[in-house]
Amino acid sequence: MRTKLFVLVGAAALLASLAGCGSTSGSDKQDSMPATEVQVEIAQSSLGPILTDQNGRTLYAFTNDKDGTSSCTGQCIATWPALISRKPVVAGTGTDKALLSQTGRAEGTTQATYGEWPLYYYVGDVEPGDVDGQGVDGVWFVVGANGKLIKTGS
Repeated sequence: MRTKLFVLVGAAALLASLAGCGSTSGSDKQDSMPATEVQVEIAQSSLGPILTDQNGRTLYAFTNDKDGTSSCTGQCIATWPALISRKPVVAGTGTDKALLSQTGRAEGTTQATYGEWPLYYYVGDVEPGDVDGQGVDGVWFVVGANGKLIKTGS
């Protein structure tokens, strides 16, 4: 009985600490950004060559974003975390440095963009190379080396 209680208390503490992650202020979010260099590169996937981060995690674009500005906030950003970094993101293997830029977000962070698209992860992707966010709701798509959305395979 004690073991089960200990496990339940530990699980509750873990959930409470994770829940607190979504309620940070803009300055706290700035502090949680990667201190190391963030890089985007092109990797092969089941959809062909796509944009990923330096760890092979797939990057997505949201078709509701306009003029390089993110419109994903609230519950959207909880499911589709933005690729943010304190320093400008570096163009890695296969990418076009001219397409890589950044945009300010409402909460004060800086989000990487490629072409006209702010970049996001999908929380449903578990392993590097996963593309489970492809085509979700007909508005989320992986980004190709040329900065265009890849809408096949959705």
